[in-house]
Amino acid sequence: MLIRILLATTLLCTTTAAQANDRYMSRPPIIVSPDLTAPWLMQLTGEGVQPAVNTRRILQRQKVQQRRVIRREGAVRVEQVSAAGTARNPIKSKFDPMYLPQLVDYESGHRPGTIVIDTNNRFLYLVMAGGKARRYGVGVGKPGFEWAGAHAITRKAEWPSWTPPKEMVAREAAKGHYLPAFMEGGPENPLGSRAMYLGSTLYRIHGTNAPWTIGYAVSSGCIRMRNEDVVDLYERVKVGTKVIVI
Repeated sequence: MLIRILLATTLLCTTTAAQANDRYMSRPPIIVSPDLTAPWLMQLTGEGVQPAVNTRRILQRQKVQQRRVIRREGAVRVEQVSAAGTARNPIKSKFDPMYLPQLVDYESGHRPGTIVIDTNNRFLYLVMAGGKARRYGVGVGKPGFEWAGAHAITRKAEWPSWTPPKEMVAREAAKGHYLPAFMEGGPENPLGSRAMYLGSTLYRIHGTNAPWTIGYAVSSGCIRMRNEDVVDLYERVKVGTKVIVI
């Protein structure tokens, strides 16, 4: 009887050991989900989640959407969404080539020589004969400083000096930014290499020492262009040229 019990015990231990060896001989791989917001069990099984590549793309899209709603008051870099829905956050030293001067088809009904500024799409058109126009990229007034109307160029200046309006001085001082009362013309002057003054307003078409802001709504109402582009326009127009801002 004792011998039978010993034999049965030995057989049971041998079978259990064999089963244990079979269980751990080929371990299944552990799949970890890339979605670390999923429940911990899902993270280990990988069930109910998308592949890692798709998840990363979703997270990237979410980050872009979050950046689109950020506003930075008082900063030169102002984020805004254009009429085309593009994120409007200027990056220093980066210029979009779509804003380079181009000869384009332009049926407007305006006389050749007229300047038309499309503030929504950030383009300035110099109307030409034959349904054509020379198009330039521009920077326009930021939210709260938009305007529209028709004026004429009343004065032209090369490397203009700058006297900030009193309203601008007070507005910037309230933000802790103190503007000079007067600045001589030159490369550091925010009016850039050329300026064309519009009627009796405080607005101008002028150059800029921050060309990466072209295509964005960042100014206090003036229309800004790259220095090389404003020089080109300056040579093509005269005092008295009609300017239409829409």
